[in-house]
Amino acid sequence: MSQSSIFIILIVLLWGLQTVHAQSGGLDMELEVTDEEKIILFSGFIIAILGVFLFLARDIILRRKTSYDKEELESKKDKTFEKYHSDWGDDYEELGQRRNTKEDKEFREALNNDELPNYYEIIGISKDATHDEIKKKFREQAKKTHPDKTKENSEKEMVELNKAYEVLSDSERREKYDRYLKAG
Repeated sequence: MSQSSIFIILIVLLWGLQTVHAQSGGLDMELEVTDEEKIILFSGFIIAILGVFLFLARDIILRRKTSYDKEELESKKDKTFEKYHSDWGDDYEELGQRRNTKEDKEFREALNNDELPNYYEIIGISKDATHDEIKKKFREQAKKTHPDKTKENSEKEMVELNKAYEVLSDSERREKYDRYLKAG
């Protein structure tokens, strides 16, 4: 050790001894607390304890109830549902890509409501069509159904046709769509 570090340690020790010696004098002071001060202190402690309790229980209090919570199932008794569907798993991503995109949610909801449109039929192609075939057939259909060309109220059909082309022309979106179409 260097001389400066030894010097600093000695100063700290002497200062500590001096502080201890100075406080050891015989002071006979009694603390007097009035009843009002006791009520204020007690109320403060109660508020602090309630605050800590609410902070720790916030997840339980704010948790949304699911249909699983309402039913009496065997899996609740042996906790098998919790093993595989616990809340902590939502914070971690699986290996690979996570499938919770807005589009996945849209496809799932449409599939659950039996409203998932068959984009292949809308464009008029087979399921194994290439990108060029999709593009060609889309342009043909767009020329036939475009509101400016037909002078009819075909905006709804054109929106469906555009959505079908958006999904089927992108390989990733098409793969997701095919997965949900097979599930339906």
